[in-house]
Amino acid sequence: MKKASLFLFALFMFFSFQVGSVFAETPLSQTINGLVGTPYKWGGTTPTGFDCSGFLRYVFNSFGVELSRSSKEQAQEGTWVSQNDLRPGDLVFYHTFGKGISHSGIYVGNGFFAHAADDGVRIDKMSQSYYANRYVTARRILSDDLYSQIMKDN
Repeated sequence: MKKASLFLFALFMFFSFQVGSVFAETPLSQTINGLVGTPYKWGGTTPTGFDCSGFLRYVFNSFGVELSRSSKEQAQEGTWVSQNDLRPGDLVFYHTFGKGISHSGIYVGNGFFAHAADDGVRIDKMSQSYYANRYVTARRILSDDLYSQIMKDN
């Protein structure tokens, strides 16, 4: 029992450290963390409520990057990037209903992405079966210079 408890505690600390290190102290992570918990609102584009593409537009607009309004349009912007080569700030896209792209999020590192889900803005693991089975593609929209700026430690 003691070993199991120690293992669970170590596992908890590992994931806490991993998530914490991804989301702490960069301009991108501060922006995203400040929006976690914002309610979902169909067509929402402000901190009073977001849909998935509105959330992406809001976050990237704060760094001077303009994105199209819909997830389907956003999936055509920037350059394609392999899921194995994702870096924080890349856009990730899913088919959550119907055919084609219907959901989007922001890769934040260590296999996690931020998005506006039905229950509000949250951070989920891309390997969760729901998302892993619905992943479509990813796009890189940040130049290397802008990436360096928004990923620097504050």
